[in-house]
Amino acid sequence: MSDTEGFRPRTSAIRLRTLVLLRWVAIAGQLMAITIAQRLYDLQLELGLCYLAVGVSVLGNLVAVWAYPENKRLTETETLLMLIFDVLQLCFLLSLTGGLSNPFALLVLAPVTISATVLPIGMTAILGAIAVVLITLTAMFNLPMRTMNGFVLRLPELFMFGYWLAILIGGFFIAVYTRRVTDEIHSMSEALQATQMALAREQKLTDLGGVVAAAAHELGTPLATIKLVSRELMEELPKDGDLHDDAELIAEQADRCRDILRSMGRAGKDDVHLRHAPLETVVREAAEPHMARGKVIRIDVAPLEGTEVTQPEIRRQPEIIHGVRNLVQNAVDFSRTEVRIRVGWSAERIELHISDDGRGYSAGVIGRLGDPFMGRRKRESKQRPGYEGMGLGLFIAKTLLERTGAALTFANGAGRDELPGAHVRVTWDATLIQRDASQETKALGPNQPIEI
Repeated sequence: MSDTEGFRPRTSAIRLRTLVLLRWVAIAGQLMAITIAQRLYDLQLELGLCYLAVGVSVLGNLVAVWAYPENKRLTETETLLMLIFDVLQLCFLLSLTGGLSNPFALLVLAPVTISATVLPIGMTAILGAIAVVLITLTAMFNLPMRTMNGFVLRLPELFMFGYWLAILIGGFFIAVYTRRVTDEIHSMSEALQATQMALAREQKLTDLGGVVAAAAHELGTPLATIKLVSRELMEELPKDGDLHDDAELIAEQADRCRDILRSMGRAGKDDVHLRHAPLETVVREAAEPHMARGKVIRIDVAPLEGTEVTQPEIRRQPEIIHGVRNLVQNAVDFSRTEVRIRVGWSAERIELHISDDGRGYSAGVIGRLGDPFMGRRKRESKQRPGYEGMGLGLFIAKTLLERTGAALTFANGAGRDELPGAHVRVTWDATLIQRDASQETKALGPNQPIEI
């Protein structure tokens, strides 16, 4: 199961109530601007047509509120139609109040910005084209604003052209910028959700190991008793009888139960092991799922140069196991034949180096490694035969390991002890993940039965 399994494609559905509320704000602003222009500045406006334009928006809002429930979510087409209506209404109102001489012509960018936030690029391009046509027609055909003395308020043609061009360029820039930021926010949100799912699954597996280990411990005595009694019956019963065969079957099934529990609980042999393990054991546990994928994985374990500290025991945190597993997976995916893992430690720090003999990171992406959805892999089935990937490997690994206090660096062919391909270095402050030796293990008391 991949980390992205279960995700639905991101939808751009927006609540009808949101657009209705924004339109009420626009209506209030339009009425205020018309009133101030007419009463405070004594401008001669076609008030009947202006109020008609505003009234159409009011009617549209009332119909939307009456016909649909508050939690109605618009489809992409419905959202596009509503935004086209808003552009039409605004440009019509601008044509009645001086066209581009009206400073509020800049507000035509608002529907385009909303579209860039919630609609696909194609629909945003359609709305942008409609807005360009309408604002151009508004600049060419409009009723000029006049004062009470009949003086026409109009910008010079050069300024009109500049204003028109500024609206077009501003609309394009804002739409592209808004779309880019929105995509990055959604990508980060989805990637973080995938990371949480991966961590939750790893935590469940760890907890399951503890439950199985406890079950194996609790069932060990009754299984041993069953086997002992069955052996005694086999000795007393005639070997050519059916009862002897039944007793032998009971002994075999008891052995089978023991082997199944031992296999299921190998990740949690005792309570202490569930919480702590030697550094090498944790790394091998993380790399184990990729050992049989046709690549050589070599693990070198040694203290860092100049130190004589014995190998530390670290916390078996799901973040560490899953994060290292994703790094190993990425190395195996893009290696040719070999992956090398170097594990080192000192009294102050713990280091993990993972390198492969592949082509390494390309120069165009090495500075952005760890960002979610950085690129799409083509011909993935050829590069990764028979394996369903994690989807967000490097981002998940980086996020999970940094949560434990690790620092990650990515490079190509870094150092004589690494392979010439991609290289990842993970460094921890030893005190962050190392087991506190001053805390002696205390007796846990008698085993408690598992209640179901």
